[in-house]
Amino acid sequence: MVSPDKATGLNEWKSGWTLVLASAIGYSFYSVMIGGLGLFMEPLDKAFGWSRALLSSGPGIATVITAILSPFFGTLIDRVGTRRLVLPGLVLTIITMAAFGLVTGAAWQWLALWVVYGIVSTSLKSTAWTAAVLGVFTGSRGLALGLMMSGLALSQILLPPLGNWLIAELGWRAAYVWLALGWGGVALVFCLLFFFDVHDREAERRRQNGTTREQEPSATLDLPGLTIRQAWRNAALWRIGISNLVVMALTNGLAIHLFPILTQAGVSRANAAWLTSLGGIAAIAGKLLTGVLLDRFRPNWIGALTFGTAAASFLLLMDNVRSPGLIVLALVVNGYAAGTKMQIAGFLTAGYGGMRNFGAIYGVMGGLLALAGGIGPMAAGLVYDLAGSYGPFLAAGGIGCALCGLLILTLPRYPDWQAHEAAPA
Repeated sequence: MVSPDKATGLNEWKSGWTLVLASAIGYSFYSVMIGGLGLFMEPLDKAFGWSRALLSSGPGIATVITAILSPFFGTLIDRVGTRRLVLPGLVLTIITMAAFGLVTGAAWQWLALWVVYGIVSTSLKSTAWTAAVLGVFTGSRGLALGLMMSGLALSQILLPPLGNWLIAELGWRAAYVWLALGWGGVALVFCLLFFFDVHDREAERRRQNGTTREQEPSATLDLPGLTIRQAWRNAALWRIGISNLVVMALTNGLAIHLFPILTQAGVSRANAAWLTSLGGIAAIAGKLLTGVLLDRFRPNWIGALTFGTAAASFLLLMDNVRSPGLIVLALVVNGYAAGTKMQIAGFLTAGYGGMRNFGAIYGVMGGLLALAGGIGPMAAGLVYDLAGSYGPFLAAGGIGCALCGLLILTLPRYPDWQAHEAAPA
């Protein structure tokens, strides 16, 4: 006999697997521009003589804009749903990405395009895809979220060889256009056909019944959860936000500086490039395993375990600890942990804040995480400049991730949102 929870999960997958697929493909497209910047640095440097500082400043600008806009965008999700925001966002992002192939060498063009990209791509960051999936899935929420976020890890695996081939065969200008139209076009088609959320399901139910919202006021979509004011005073959400901010800053700093850390440890550039690719594979495994565990055990335990493994990856890379075998282990562990941060943040936010104002609450979380993504690499570089090595940063990373894991481990139990929802009825 199938248990009620398992039956709920199976029914959710029967009606919602296409949503997860479309969301994963759409989320993968969001990472193409920033994830592929390294591939375009050398061609752009040769074409225009641009410095690495100028080239790197573009994603920083987009990240700051995304951090500012995320809370406002999250509020729009709660009011109008995700589909109405994602579809036009995809079209505008495709156009903006293709426009990068038209730059003529003026630095202001490069910076201006990144400003535009930061604005239009805000609708494609994790908030939209997470809100759609978490609103539809309850019994198998962790696995669904893990599969959706695997789109980001998949792009980390496919983008380097694909982007490098396009640049080598067609040139960097055409590479921008083909990545925009090809990858973005596929994402747009899948989202047009399969992307929806609870708002769309409610609207479809009304169409089938031949009624309007005015005719069914009692059926107005009213999801359980905290109000915005309650969320600001909720200690659990603050702990989730702070811990994810710190861990994101530390792990992003490690990810950006991982290549020089490996070469300074005596690893050849060829082997370092191969070793860093392990992160994308480990990230997919981490998302799927974490998704299964989140559905079966207390989520704060799984979050604490993940942050603890992230701490281990820092410590294994330290000068007096590392060895060839431990370096490989550290990269696998780091890839596993790095692939689950946004997943755990979304899952815990939905659990402690509910879905009533999830877009607004997670929008703030997403803004903090985007800000951390810019702070971490800068902090790691500053530590290296001052200390002459990455040792202090690695030690701080191990301690910081461990303390954040303890912060998550001691979270209280979830509120019973089903009971909250049933009480008024």
